[in-house]
Amino acid sequence: MENEDKIKELLTRGVERIYPNAEFLEQKLRSGEKLSLYLGIDPTGPTLHLGHLIPILKLLQFQNLGHKVTLLVGDFTATIGDPTDKLAPRTALSAKEVTANAKGYKKQAARILAFEGKTPAMLRRNSEWLNTLPMAEMFSLLSNLTYAQIIKRDMFQERIKEGKDLNANELLYPALQGYDSVAMDVDGEVGGNDQTFNMLMGRDLLKKLRGKEKFVVSMKMLADSFGKKMGKTEGNRVSLDEKPSEMFGKIMSWPDGMILPAFELCTTVPLAEIAEVKKGLESGANPKTAKEKLAESIVSLYYGTKKAVKAREAFESTFSERKLPADIKEFKTEAGAVLSDCLLAAGIVASKGEWRRLVEEKAVSSVASNGGLEKILDVNFKISGPAVFKIGKHRFLKVVM
Repeated sequence: MENEDKIKELLTRGVERIYPNAEFLEQKLRSGEKLSLYLGIDPTGPTLHLGHLIPILKLLQFQNLGHKVTLLVGDFTATIGDPTDKLAPRTALSAKEVTANAKGYKKQAARILAFEGKTPAMLRRNSEWLNTLPMAEMFSLLSNLTYAQIIKRDMFQERIKEGKDLNANELLYPALQGYDSVAMDVDGEVGGNDQTFNMLMGRDLLKKLRGKEKFVVSMKMLADSFGKKMGKTEGNRVSLDEKPSEMFGKIMSWPDGMILPAFELCTTVPLAEIAEVKKGLESGANPKTAKEKLAESIVSLYYGTKKAVKAREAFESTFSERKLPADIKEFKTEAGAVLSDCLLAAGIVASKGEWRRLVEEKAVSSVASNGGLEKILDVNFKISGPAVFKIGKHRFLKVVM
C-alpha cells in the first residue's frame, strides 16, 4: 500500500472524529514531519483485550508511516480511577495491584507494535512525572481549568441528578490524565471515543501551557448493530492472553451484527475485502462463514496464520462433528464448590450477572461421557465431582478435584 493510501486509511478506518479536524492531521501527515503520539491505558485489569486492540492498530498505522508512537501505562492514574461511564465511584486500586496488572501489557502489545527496529514504539508510565509533581505545580496546573469544564461530563451530571456521590479525586482525574500530554510534549493522542473528554482535556492543557496544537483521534468502539458494546458486562470480551482456540471460539459467539464492525476495527483485512464480505451478507450469505473468516483474521493478526488455521480446524471439529475441544481449560477445586465461582475464577464468565443470564437462557450444561448434555437450571449449582461443563455455545471448563 502506497503512503497516499496509508494516509487515507489512517484518517478514516475506525475513526469516529479527529480534533481539531481531519484536515489539520492530514496536512501534518503529508508535510513529512515525524509526529509523536500516544495511547494511554490505565491498568485496571490483568490483561489487554480486543477493545484495546482498536487504538493499538491505529498506533500501528502511524508507526508504519515512520512516526514515533508510545504506549503509556497509566500506573498513577489507575490508582485514582477513571470516572468515564461510571455512575458510582470506582474501587481504588493499590500501586501493587496496578503494577501486577500492567506486568504483561508490553508483551501483549508487542504482538502488534514493534518495540525494536527503525522506529520503535516506546513504553512509558505516567508515575514518572505524576509521582513527583510538586503541589505548587499541581495548583498551577489546576488554575488552567474551570469547574464548569469538568462538571459538564455526562456521567457527572447523571450522578448529580440521581443524588449520588461525586468524589474530588474523580474531578481531578481528567486534569492528571491531560497532564500526560504536557509531560511528554506530544503532537497527538489516540484513544477510544469513551476517552474523548480526557484526551481533549490534554489538548486544552497543552495549548495553554506550551502553546501547542495537539491532534486527537477518537476511535469507534466495537458494538453490534443494536449499539450493544463488547465488554465484561455482556460477557463477550476477548482478552489478548487467551489461547488461539479460546479467542476463536469467543469471536464465533458474537452476534452477527458485530461481524462488519469487527472487520473494520479489529483486523488489517483490506477495506475492499470487507466490502465484499458486506455485499455477501446483504445477498444472503451464511453469516457463520463470514464470522469464521473474521475469527481467523483476528487470531492470525495476534498469533500468526498457522495457529489461526489450527484454531479454525479445532472449532470446526468440535462444533461441526460435536467433539469436545482438545484443549479444554482445567480448574482444580473441591467437591461442593459453587460452579459459578469456579467459572468466574477461571475467566470463563465475566460476572455473576452473565452467569445468571446464561442459566436463565438454559445455556449451561454438564457434558456426559457419551457427549450428551444435561441442562443446569440452578444458579447456585454445586459441583459434586470431576466434570466437564459447556457454557454458552463455545465455552467449556473441565473441573478436576
